[in-house]
Formats: sequence, structure tokens, C-alpha cells
Amino acid sequence: MKSRSATGDPDEPVRSVLRARAHGTPQSRFEKMAATAPNYEIQDRTIRFPVEVRDASSGAATFLVPSAAALRLIPPEFEPAEVLPGRGICSVAMVDYRDNDLGDYNEIAIGFMVHPRGAGPRIPWLGSLRELITGRLASHIIHMPVDQSFTCDAGSIIWGYPKTVQQIDIELTEDRARARLVYEGRHALSLTLPRGGDRSLTGSRITTLSLIQGVPHRTTATQEIEGMGVRLGGRGVELELGSGPIADELRSLGLPKRALMSTWMERMQARFARPERL
Repeated sequence: MKSRSATGDPDEPVRSVLRARAHGTPQSRFEKMAATAPNYEIQDRTIRFPVEVRDASSGAATFLVPSAAALRLIPPEFEPAEVLPGRGICSVAMVDYRDNDLGDYNEIAIGFMVHPRGAGPRIPWLGSLRELITGRLASHIIHMPVDQSFTCDAGSIIWGYPKTVQQIDIELTEDRARARLVYEGRHALSLTLPRGGDRSLTGSRITTLSLIQGVPHRTTATQEIEGMGVRLGGRGVELELGSGPIADELRSLGLPKRALMSTWMERMQARFARPERL
């Protein structure tokens, strides 16, 4: 342990898109954008772009949640991307970073798929599904606890990610991954996911939207993935909620409940660009 679908299923349109999304999307202008970005000096260390993740394992559980409940947890600059009428996507993820420009650390990320406010597709949920499959749908992270101070400062200053230093334990067994978050001294959540997969992905793109000093920004990253598994229907996913603000917010979304899907990436590499102002 490291411390620190069936016919008629209303969720099937979303599951079909997520199956297709797992095949990846072409790279954008990421490399050119990253090459021209300035450096940052944080805790007497220079951070250059792209910021590289050379070795990590990651897993996530994805849930359909009421858009109205999600809206209460998202800054007014963004709005939930509805993938079904009245339903958005919330994800709870764990990451074990082993070799990273920002350190060797554990991370939990809780977020929603979003649009900039007023910039959603003209055909709301069908348009969001199309953006999901083409890799143009972004996420907004509302909590990103980590277990080291340098990555906390770097992620907050550079990208506006809501990082705090907390206790995070990630345990990997042959077929399971389990993360436990203690937030401000109280057990906030535990997440168990099925581990394993044989899929590889090259040039997959992810986009996050965040606020930096109150101003909306977009950050793009590309990923290379080995040992990826995608499981629909929530089989093997367990989300246990404890106490405190994070647990209360997840309960306000109707969690815990059956997951829409889970993903596992046994070995992930990534390159993060400098944020761009929207």
C-alpha cells in the first residue's frame, strides 16, 4: 500500500458514447502551445512546459447526477454539460503518480463535465454527447486533494486547480484498486475500482476548465496509456462516503449510487500545457 447494456436502458446512449470515446482523439496544437509557454518558479524550483507525467496509474468512477444539483457546486462561470435531459456527469478519480515533474504523490479528483456558461451546444444533450466522443468536452474539478505540498502549490498557482494537502492512501491488489481520503482529519471517502485492462491509447486529449484569480482558463493535456480497462454498469465499483464537506457534497448529488462506468489506466504518461485564458 502506498500512503500519502441492455435495450431500453436510459443510460445506454451515454454508455455507447463512452465506449467510443475510449478509442482516443487526435492531438491538437498542444506541442506548439506548450513550447512557447513561460516557466514558473515555485518553492525555489523551476517548472517548464510541457509538465510531464512519465509514470502513473489512474482509475475513475463516473456517475450520472442531476444537473441542478451539480450546478450548485460549480462556479457561475461554468455550467454542467447535460448528456441526458436533466443529467450531467460527475467523476471521482484516484491517481498514483510515480514519476512526475511535480513529484511522486497520490491524488483524488472530483469533478464534472462542463461548458463555459452560455457556450453549450444548441442541441443540449445530443450536442454534449457529440463533444464527449470527439474529445471536446471539458471537465471542471471541484476538489483535488494531494498528499505533498509542492504539487499542491504548483497545481493551484499554474492551473487554478483546487488542491489541498490531505492524507491519501492508495492500495493496489491483483484485481482491485482502493483509495482512502482523510480530509482535515476525517474520513471523507473510500473508492474501490476494478483493476486491469489490455487496451492502449495514443494521443488521447483531455481538457479542464478552471478559474485562475477568478478568470476562466482552459488547460489541455495529451496522454499515452497502456493497460486500459473500461467497464460499463458499475460492476466492481464501491464508493463509501464518510463525513465532512466533500462527503456532504457528494450526497447532495445522490451518491453513492450505481456507477455509469469505471476506467482503469495501469500505466499513464501525460504532458500538460500552460493554461489559456478563455
